[in-house]
Amino acid sequence: MDHGRGVNARAPYASDPAHSRGREFPLEAALARGPRSAFQRDRDRIVHSISFRRLRHKTQVFIAPDGDHYRVRLTHSLEVAQIGRVIARALGLDEDLTEALCLAHDIGHPPFGHAGEDALDAALAARGGFDHNAHALRTLMRLDSPYIEHDGLNLSWEVLEGLAKHNGPLGMVNWALEELDAAFPLALTSWPSLEAQVAALADDIAYDNHDIDDGLRAGFLTLDELMSQPFVAEQWHAIERKFPHAPKDRKLRELVRSQIGLMVNDVIGETAARAQGMASPADVRGSGRATAAFSAALAEEERGLKRFMYDRLYHHPQQLQTAERARLVTAGLFAAYSQQPELMAESWECCLPEHEPQTSRHIADYIAGMTDRFAISEYARIFGKTPEGLSNV
Repeated sequence: MDHGRGVNARAPYASDPAHSRGREFPLEAALARGPRSAFQRDRDRIVHSISFRRLRHKTQVFIAPDGDHYRVRLTHSLEVAQIGRVIARALGLDEDLTEALCLAHDIGHPPFGHAGEDALDAALAARGGFDHNAHALRTLMRLDSPYIEHDGLNLSWEVLEGLAKHNGPLGMVNWALEELDAAFPLALTSWPSLEAQVAALADDIAYDNHDIDDGLRAGFLTLDELMSQPFVAEQWHAIERKFPHAPKDRKLRELVRSQIGLMVNDVIGETAARAQGMASPADVRGSGRATAAFSAALAEEERGLKRFMYDRLYHHPQQLQTAERARLVTAGLFAAYSQQPELMAESWECCLPEHEPQTSRHIADYIAGMTDRFAISEYARIFGKTPEGLSNV
C-alpha cells in the first residue's frame, strides 16, 4: 500500500522503490532501520549528511551574503524540493525519490558557486577538469562516508542515475563520472526517470523566480526592467488589478508566488499529456525525448527570462567583479595546498596521494567541500589577510 500520496495512486510510469535496481554495496536486511522505502532511506541519508548541511553557507546567487534574507544553496534546495513534491504528487510519481533528487542536486557545488567551479576547473585543466554535477556524484558515492561498511552514502541506483542525467542523456563525461559509472553503471545514454526530470524542472522554476526575488531585494533588478518579460508583465498587471491598494513589496511577493503557480501547473499539464500511454518507467527512459517539460509557449517565455536574468543579474558588473575575487581566492587556496599540503586539515593531508592526477584531484575535493566562509577563513589564515569585496549584498 502507498502511504502519504494524497488522493493520487501511483502512476504506471512512476519509479517503484520495491523494484529499485539496488545499491552499489548491498545491505543486509538486518541493517535496515524502521519501515522506510528505499527512496525514503535515500532522502534521509542526504538530509543527515555533512555535505547537505554545508549547503547553508554556500553561494546561490550572491557570494557570502551578509543579509539573512538572501537564499543560499540550502534554502534553494529546500524550495526546489517543495516544488518537486507538488508536481510529483499531482502526476502520481514517487515523492520520496523526487525529494531526494531535489535536495541533493547542488551538493557538488564548491564554495562561491560558479566562480569557485571555474577556478577548480582551471586548476585541474591538465588533470581532467572539475564539474560540479560529477562532483555531486563523487561526494555522495565516495567522499561523504559516515558508514563503517562502505564509502559514500550508498544511495539507490535511481537517485544516482537521476543526479547524473537530470538534464538528459550524457555523451562525453569527465573523469569523475566516468570512474563512478565504471564501478556502478548508471545507463548514462538514456533518459532518466520522470522523477529526475521533474526535479530538474523544479530547480528551474525555483531559481527563475526566487532569484528575481533576491535580485529585487538587492537592487540589482528593478520592476520596470522585469516588465520587459511579457509573461512576468502579464502576471504583474493581473496582481495590480486584483490588489490595487496593496503595498508594493507584498505585490512583488505575490508576483513570485503567481509565477511559480503558473509554471508548476504548466509542467503538470504538459507532462501528463506527454506521459499518456506510458506503462512503465522503462517507457520514460526509452522515449527518446523529455517527458517532463514546459509547454512550447511557456518554454519560450522561460528561455527569455533566463536570458534576461543572465544579462541583468548573473552577469551584472558588480556580480562579475565579486565572482572574480572569489575565483582568485579559490585559485590561491589550490596553489597554497599544492605547494604546502601540510596546510590542509590533518585528515586530508595524511591521505594525500603521491602521484598525479590523484594528488591534484584530492586537493580539489578538499576545497570543493568548503563553505564560502570556511574558504575565506582559510585564505586569511594562510595569506595573513581577509580577502575583501566578497559580498555585495
